[in-house]
Formats: sequence, C-alpha cells, structure tokens
Amino acid sequence: MKDLLSFFTVLPVRGASLEEAARAAPLLPLLGLVTGLPGAVVLLAANVVSPGVAATLALGAVLLAAGLHHADGVLDVGDALMAHGAPDRRREVLADTRVGIGGLGALFLVYAPTIGALAALCAASPGRAALALFAGEVSARSAMLLTLAFGEPADARSSSVPFVKTLSGPRRTGSIVVALLAPLPFLLATGALAPLAILTAPLVTLGALRIAASKFGGIGGDLVGATGEACRAVLLVLLAATV
Repeated sequence: MKDLLSFFTVLPVRGASLEEAARAAPLLPLLGLVTGLPGAVVLLAANVVSPGVAATLALGAVLLAAGLHHADGVLDVGDALMAHGAPDRRREVLADTRVGIGGLGALFLVYAPTIGALAALCAASPGRAALALFAGEVSARSAMLLTLAFGEPADARSSSVPFVKTLSGPRRTGSIVVALLAPLPFLLATGALAPLAILTAPLVTLGALRIAASKFGGIGGDLVGATGEACRAVLLVLLAATV
C-alpha cells in the first residue's frame, strides 16, 4: 500500500518505482479512502460555508491529495480527442505539454458536474455528501483498476505496461472482485440507487476501453487517470439525482 501512496498521492512516503507500485495494483481502490478523506472533512464542515463553496473546496482537496495527476490526464485526453488523424497522431498529442481547448473543455465536462452534484448532496446532508465522496473516490480507483485489468497498452513505453502485466496473471480475478465490491459499503450507506450505482465503474470502464481502442490504439496512463475522474463524476451525479 505504501508503494501506491508514494506513486498516486502527495503523501511524504518512501518513493516507489513504477514496478513496485504496479505490484500493489490490486489494492488501488482502497487508495480512494486516503484521497477522499480531506474532501470528506471539508464537506462535514459545510455549516461554516455554503454548500457550493464546500463542494468546490472538497473537490480541490481530493485533487490535491492525488497530486493533480489524474486531472492532468483529463486535460491530455481532452486535447487528444480533439486531434484529427490516426491513433499515433492522437498519442503524440497526449504527450504534448501544451494545453488546448479540448483539454479545457474536458475539465469543465468532468469537474463542473462533480461540483454541482457534491453541492446538491451537501445541501441535503453533509454526512451523506461525505459518504458519496468516499464512494466516488473508491469507484474512481476501481474504474482505473478495471481499465488496467482489461486494457492493452497502446505503447510499449506507456506507464500502464507494468500494471497491465501484473494484472494479467493470477491476481487478475481477485483484482476484478475488489474493484467491483470495494465501493459497495459506501454506496449502501448513501441509500437509494446503490444497486444501480455499483455498475458505474464497470460501465464507465467499458466506455473508456472502447474509446481507447478506437482513438488511441490502446490504453495509457492519461487514459486510465481520466477514466477514474469520469467515473467519480458519473457516480456523484447519479447519487445526487436521489436528493
């Protein structure tokens, strides 16, 4: 778990290599408990500020806890999807450090609904909003894990390669089970729609894998991160619909 914390968060733990982090990949959904904690604390203090401000600060805390790595993936994937040409051309755009309108649009489409959903949940019940955020964080990592378990790297140099190798062996079945079941306790605690919401991670993963195959020729680190961010947004919007 320490290797995952080192690789996927800003916590000051011993630096881990890509291969070390990959070996701990089956525990990836549990990382959502760590990244969701600062945001949940902010939501529970929502009586001090308005629900909209609390939701914005909570999402900011979550993104900062993850080092903004996956937000960068949303930017890169958004720009790459706007590019014309073959998959190799889009992969070039993924590696480009410049930010275009596609990336900015992707940020808006992913994070604006997330903030709106959190604000609605927070206005109804800060405690329920905190549980929903934990569910969103765990589900986001579950979607990432499923993407790595079922995806094929588009490039042999991709950061996803060690993770895909780890999850292609005996650990694959157990990892899939963890990914599917890890969000369930938090979803059940939020009440309605839990049975439907449990399908969010696999369905978002399925969509991401289809996009990856057709647009990029396979998965990469940016696509995996963006999948998790999209999954959180979809799940929170779904849960907010019951408020």
